[in-house]
Amino acid sequence: MYAIVDIAGQQMKVEAGIEIFVPRLAAAKGADVEFDKVLLVDNEGKVKVGAPYVKGAVVKATVVCDECRAKKVIVFKKIRRKGFQTCNGHRQKLTKIKINEIA
Repeated sequence: MYAIVDIAGQQMKVEAGIEIFVPRLAAAKGADVEFDKVLLVDNEGKVKVGAPYVKGAVVKATVVCDECRAKKVIVFKKIRRKGFQTCNGHRQKLTKIKINEIA
């Protein structure tokens, strides 16, 4: 059983028992969160597609880590023949959640 869920503006495929990284949520470590913007639910071949969301479907999860960071992205800028170059790095803040169930 899996579902397609809209979490903070991003669509993600989730299954019960997996851990995923999502954009930063306003929830503390160990808190339970629910996502009700479920776009699609597949229950062993029985597919329910929402318009835009599936009524009554909810994904329950627990926050595992609320201060995770993504891999560093290097931003390098250069202007030819002008002697200008700069290098910056950025690490996005993420939240790691564990999917408990799809109801």
